[in-house]
Amino acid sequence: MKKVVVVFLMTVSPLLGFSQSIFDKYEDMDNVGSVIINKGLINLVSAIDIDDGDTEARDFVDVARGLDGIKVFITEDKGVSTDMRNTIGKYVKSSSMEELMRVKDKDANVKFYIKNGKDDDHVHELLMFVYGIKDSHVDIDGRKFESVLVSLTGDIDLSKVGALTRKMNLPDQLNKVGEK
Repeated sequence: MKKVVVVFLMTVSPLLGFSQSIFDKYEDMDNVGSVIINKGLINLVSAIDIDDGDTEARDFVDVARGLDGIKVFITEDKGVSTDMRNTIGKYVKSSSMEELMRVKDKDANVKFYIKNGKDDDHVHELLMFVYGIKDSHVDIDGRKFESVLVSLTGDIDLSKVGALTRKMNLPDQLNKVGEK
């Protein structure tokens, strides 16, 4: 009986580790900047009392309450950017994500992916990847970024994503995400 329990635990334990994101490997890389916001901070922010007349702020809090986490990874390293692009390609295929939109212009390429949620207006994950950034306005302290990866997970109401993009200063293209 002991052997059965040990074999079962050894079989199941690797599956428990998959709750981490495939993108967590970028957190510890020296040439990648990261911002990770966990549920605790999101709950703290969403508990702030807001004026009922400010619908944009109310929408922001509603979206924030549904979030489990926000991860942002930024790199100026072309090798890491290529690795991010390959990792995203594999992740999108293996996790049944759907490409929602792509934007290509002279300065950058942007791709949006979603993992469906409980209904058509909700998603479980929203993934945005910006790459191929060329001589654009993305210049912070003299650093020219190559790629930006943003992952939002939780119960995301697409009809209220616009408020989130404005409050967090995220790209305006996210406003179009709810327009499937």
